[in-house]
Amino acid sequence: MTRNAAYGTLALAAVLAAAPYGTHSEERRENRGNDPFLHVSSAIADCAAPRGPVETHQEWLDEAHYRIERGNSCWIAGRCRLANSYDYDKEIAESVTRRLNSLNASLQWREKTSLWLTLQRRFIYLDGCVSGDFDTARFVKELGETADVEKVIDRTTRRP
Repeated sequence: MTRNAAYGTLALAAVLAAAPYGTHSEERRENRGNDPFLHVSSAIADCAAPRGPVETHQEWLDEAHYRIERGNSCWIAGRCRLANSYDYDKEIAESVTRRLNSLNASLQWREKTSLWLTLQRRFIYLDGCVSGDFDTARFVKELGETADVEKVIDRTTRRP
């Protein structure tokens, strides 16, 4: 085999080996990081669903270092009982679900919202639509009082 043929064979092998990764990089899959994504209410019609924790393979790879660094930083700083802040998210999802069930009578959030919650590293991302008379600030405050929640980020829009 000549030197050029050998390089050609190696180049072809490299392309073929990379082909599956190229295919997967364009697909979006939910929860590559197993981040809880909850659809909690649907009272407002025509409220567009958020993308949620959906990433391409390449976006996931690009995000990996950040997730490791941010996940471990609270442990290193002595602010977390668990080694990674993402490890709290499933517990928080369960606690938030219980908390939401007890809040409905006073806030009427089910009757006045279409909401999705994404939990990532002790943060709750609140997406969706709320009615004009809904007390979003109080709702955000109540969610923030859930055990182990570090921050609630309100990304909702108002609908009359």
